Amino acid sequence: MKVNIKDYNLDELKQVITELGEKPYRAEQIFKWIMQDNVTSFDDMTNLSIELRNKLKEKFDLHVFNILKKQVSKDGTKKYLFDVLDGNAIESVLMEYKHGFTICVSSQIGCKMGCKFCASTGVKFARNLTSGEIVEQLLAVERDEHIKISNLVFMGIGEPLDNYDNVINAIKILNNQKGINMGARHISISTSGLVPKIYKLADENMQYTLSISLHSANNKKRSQMMPINNTYNIEELMEACKYYINKTNKRISFEYALAKENNDNMQDAKELVKLLKGMLCHVNLIPINKIENGKFTKSTNENIIRFRDYLNEKGIVATIRRELGSDIDAACGQLRKKEVEKCKPTQKQI
Repeated sequence: MKVNIKDYNLDELKQVITELGEKPYRAEQIFKWIMQDNVTSFDDMTNLSIELRNKLKEKFDLHVFNILKKQVSKDGTKKYLFDVLDGNAIESVLMEYKHGFTICVSSQIGCKMGCKFCASTGVKFARNLTSGEIVEQLLAVERDEHIKISNLVFMGIGEPLDNYDNVINAIKILNNQKGINMGARHISISTSGLVPKIYKLADENMQYTLSISLHSANNKKRSQMMPINNTYNIEELMEACKYYINKTNKRISFEYALAKENNDNMQDAKELVKLLKGMLCHVNLIPINKIENGKFTKSTNENIIRFRDYLNEKGIVATIRRELGSDIDAACGQLRKKEVEKCKPTQKQI
């Protein structure tokens, strides 16, 4: 089976190319063709000898995704369902802001975390994505839209820290100046709260943004929304976050999805202020997306605004995330779940 050449960061690629009997600078040329020029065939690498191109075709694959489905929202948000070439599918979302284009990528095929407000829970976990498959999401959207994407968030299907090594390697590939050259500060990793991996992230000494899916300052409520809280409770999570802040001197963004008559009242806001007071942080309030058969529904606009204003009054910087893609399958995992359901055999077919 051919190896996905996009799985290699530049240092790894230099080693592989050297083992093929070529000079290390050839790896830089190949890396540029893939990451900057976004070629879909080794034959397009015209400054390489035909002999080297044939070697590459024999051993490697460029793993170019097929677009299974594309949805376009009236606000310009675009949602992609990609064929990852092994019978599985993943989602990526392209959003346009004043500062440029942001892509939300998946890190796994399915998710093990079981968060009750997330559509990713509805489709069984299959496997981790490789580094190259993570990067290919950005490259595939750039090819389709003829654009350059300036920001990337790991907030799609899957728990990024449950696929730690591949996610970190993907960031190294994205960050390399001789390739995509995306600044680490333009990359955000979101986690449901895998405490040991947060400590490990802190020690990486990288400049990306860390986002924590918090959603409640109350252990009972958070456990009802996020089973991971039964393994790593809020107190353990906060200790890891404080370690991260002290180690990196970087602000953490806490994500808080407001669910109607669940975690959106003033008592919840007071508990959140008490929990985060004095921390170098920001709270990103999220109007929750309703999912099929889901328990939670979006809080009222009045509650969301009141919640934000209270946090700000108490010295906790809070903003409301702009709602994008509300007229398409906006919630993470919805589009993939629909397509999987379509493909299930009916009783007659069985």
